[in-house]
Amino acid sequence: MSAPVLSRPEPRSGATDAPLVEIEGLGRVFDLSRRWLNRVLEGSGKVMLTAVDGVDMSIRRGETYALVGESGSGKSTIAKMVVGLLPPTTGTVRIDGADIWKELGGARQRQIRRKIQMIFQDPFASLNPRWRVGAIVEEPIKAFGMIADARERDHRVGELLRLVGLDPRDAGKFPHEFSGGQRQRIAIARALSSSPEFIVCDEPTSALDVSVQAQVLNLLRDLQERLGLTYLFISHNLAVVRHVANRVGVLYLGRLVEEAPARVLFSDPQHPYTKMLLDSVPDIDMTGKERTPIAGEIPNPVNPPPGCHFHPRCPLRFEPCDKVRPPLKDYGMSRAACHALEEGRVAR
Repeated sequence: MSAPVLSRPEPRSGATDAPLVEIEGLGRVFDLSRRWLNRVLEGSGKVMLTAVDGVDMSIRRGETYALVGESGSGKSTIAKMVVGLLPPTTGTVRIDGADIWKELGGARQRQIRRKIQMIFQDPFASLNPRWRVGAIVEEPIKAFGMIADARERDHRVGELLRLVGLDPRDAGKFPHEFSGGQRQRIAIARALSSSPEFIVCDEPTSALDVSVQAQVLNLLRDLQERLGLTYLFISHNLAVVRHVANRVGVLYLGRLVEEAPARVLFSDPQHPYTKMLLDSVPDIDMTGKERTPIAGEIPNPVNPPPGCHFHPRCPLRFEPCDKVRPPLKDYGMSRAACHALEEGRVAR
């Protein structure tokens, strides 16, 4: 079934060149080892999984930055580190100039955390089934001590529900009384209740019917225009990303392999992996262009290939690819990490 068709976004009226979010050298390693005694008895060593490997990126105020890639590329891990749910092993995450993992404790941390919210993938799992909608939406308001008076909080909850297309009377209902699309609207209202500046959307429409996806995406866009929000949009659906993002970053096995404005990336991709992803997208416009399925499978992140992680699947690989990690370099309006590009082996 095809993805919802939306008009391509123009640059946001509130967007500036000043970054709201700055990520430098971000990395996350998970220890998957068995217990020490088991390792001793079995004669096995530690098992380490590098989910994110030295990612650098920035997100300007008022824009939508999309992260794309296959399952297991590290998209959701980055999302959790950016919102403060998962500490990074290496690197920094700065929101409005403040490192969120160093500003621990006190009023400064609360001020920073209040600016960040997250909309999760599954609206059926992200809402407490035992809480009424009003309690769910007002939770961040109470947690950050924004409104002390209960009547004023109820009024604010009603405003938020109306803002996302629901009725204020829905505050007295439970999540099971709503459809998937309505539950995601409740989750959006909860995210807005702390008056954030930056929202991470972790595949916010992937669990919804196609007929509802466009409604939720259009709501997110309208809210961005109205409230001046900045989005990090996590998705594996390139057809959706093409129509909602201002800039796109392509992840492969924890590394950022290409970054470009959305228009540039979809019209003139640089990295072989990006081209492979785009060639696999269904031909919605029925141009007759043959689509090529993605070749091979993403390697085991516990034992990734040396050098460029993509080289076992790359049709352009040559000698340095399996030994040296390629740096991100500028190619016109794009940044890409590819030895073939660097050596001029790809027509740009």
